[in-house]
Amino acid sequence: MAIAPPPVIELRPAHAPLNSWPELLRRHWPAWLAIFSIFAIVYLGSISSPAIFDDADATHAEAAREMATNNDWVTLHVDGIRYLEKPPLPYWLVAACDRMFGVSEASTRLPTAITILLLMIVAADWARRAFGARASTYAALLVVTTIGFYLFSRILIPEALLALTISGALYFALLALDRGKSSRLWYASYACLALAVLAKGLVSIVFVGGTLLAYLLVTGEWKRWREFRLFTGALLFLLIAAPWHILATLRNPGFFWFYFVNEHVLRFLGKRYPKDYNKLPAIAYWTLHFVWLFPWSLFLARVVENLRERARERIPTEWTFADRTRVICLVWSGLILVFFAISTNQEYYTFPAYLPLLLLAADALASERVRSRWSTVAYALLTVMGTAAGVALIAGVWSSHNLPVPVDLGSVLADRQVADNTLSMSKFFDLTGAAFAGLRLPALLAAFALLLGPFIALLWHKRSARAGVWILAMSSATFLFAAHIALVRFGPFLSSRDLARQVQREIRPGDQVMIYGDQAYGSSLIFYLQRQVLLVHGRSTSLLWGSSYPDAPHIFLDNDDLLRAWHSEHRVFLFVPNEQRSRAESLLGGSAYVFAHVSGKEILSNRR
Repeated sequence: MAIAPPPVIELRPAHAPLNSWPELLRRHWPAWLAIFSIFAIVYLGSISSPAIFDDADATHAEAAREMATNNDWVTLHVDGIRYLEKPPLPYWLVAACDRMFGVSEASTRLPTAITILLLMIVAADWARRAFGARASTYAALLVVTTIGFYLFSRILIPEALLALTISGALYFALLALDRGKSSRLWYASYACLALAVLAKGLVSIVFVGGTLLAYLLVTGEWKRWREFRLFTGALLFLLIAAPWHILATLRNPGFFWFYFVNEHVLRFLGKRYPKDYNKLPAIAYWTLHFVWLFPWSLFLARVVENLRERARERIPTEWTFADRTRVICLVWSGLILVFFAISTNQEYYTFPAYLPLLLLAADALASERVRSRWSTVAYALLTVMGTAAGVALIAGVWSSHNLPVPVDLGSVLADRQVADNTLSMSKFFDLTGAAFAGLRLPALLAAFALLLGPFIALLWHKRSARAGVWILAMSSATFLFAAHIALVRFGPFLSSRDLARQVQREIRPGDQVMIYGDQAYGSSLIFYLQRQVLLVHGRSTSLLWGSSYPDAPHIFLDNDDLLRAWHSEHRVFLFVPNEQRSRAESLLGGSAYVFAHVSGKEILSNRR
């Protein structure tokens, strides 16, 4: 069904008419075919591999699997323990896929891939209405070729879904403001906000409500709050968001304090119990956004230039949809970035701020009437950076040209302990010549993209701004494809799937599987074995609160419990991460036999 444009008259560049979707696709079908092909290759092509990673990825995947298995769609469980930290929407989606297609990597990642697709469509439609056809294609192109969107959708976290629902809430609200007080689009906005709360929690209300309030103040339209349909909209919001919160409170004593106070207020203040979250140093927090938004972050100066040009052209007495979009994107992204600069944070928490920044970038790149010097500077910087990175990758590959391809990539990494505060790319500093022997293909592919893409884009930008954007986008897509190959090669290091498969072949009724330490060390072991795993000294972090409930299964063991099981008649498989090896081996002594060893992780057994 065609989406009719809003009935407003806007001042637009001659090259960017307001197209309907059928017209847009008909006139620009080669561009859209390329965009959907990139999405299919980069996102759909990576849903089945690599293996589910240890820590958050497998913990959340296991919560969804147990939801589907137990048919309990209210209370999450991990390893049989109540897991009350998170709202349920992402787990509902994954559990539904597990039910329909079976438990697998593809079922776990499919909802996130579809979320990115919908986010791309929202970006394209928003840009189409605000800035025209070219910006629409650019907005979609930027979404599927930005590093941060790809990197942080490799693990099962709710940020992509939060970004989609917040984007929907603000997009429908802006459309409602543009169409006037009779618009019923407010209800779509409230519905998206309710889904955002079910995806990530109450912080969604802060982001959406704070953005709209700041928007009204900045534009001087604060009296228009009366159009918000606050009463009926709030009823719809509660109808969608409240039932799960009520049921979770009734079924889980103490849920109200743990979820609303501990997981929201105290997390923001850095006083959450137990404290298992880090806060990035300020300089890392701000500068890393140039990485997550790469390569388009290098066009920041062009974005600022475009905003200044549009501000000078704007008619003071009129607010077009394009004007409103620019203001709300600035407020929206700024609010999220400042919020998490104050709060405790992880690298991916600002994921919902990426879309408004990319919309502004798409507007800036599409509105170049003549070649901008700041765009030329951006391409030049990208060429210099790409050349340096490409040469480094080629040098790494050359250093390994006489070395055999390692069977286990994780076994040839150095342990330099660089950025051990959970930085996603810290293991890049641990690469060795032997490691490059296992990464020759993705390293050469990435080097090809980094060396040639920005340089060719710089040359073509002098002839055609559009050609420069597309060449850079294609090189970024090639880099992401190389990154996927590298992640597959790192799979044994990042996941315990190979160990789980070896245990699965040998385990017999009555045998026990244990993890020495927190379940996050080997959470993918639980996911792939699809059975309860005992935890030695593992009553900590995400399972600590749930372990206090009377119905919690007895899965938490101490050293004495381990020794009793170790010397019993049944076989024990003990997963030992590298961090706990000396402690476990000193306890068990000569009675421990290495059953399997992969990438610094061991399975010890009491039987040969």
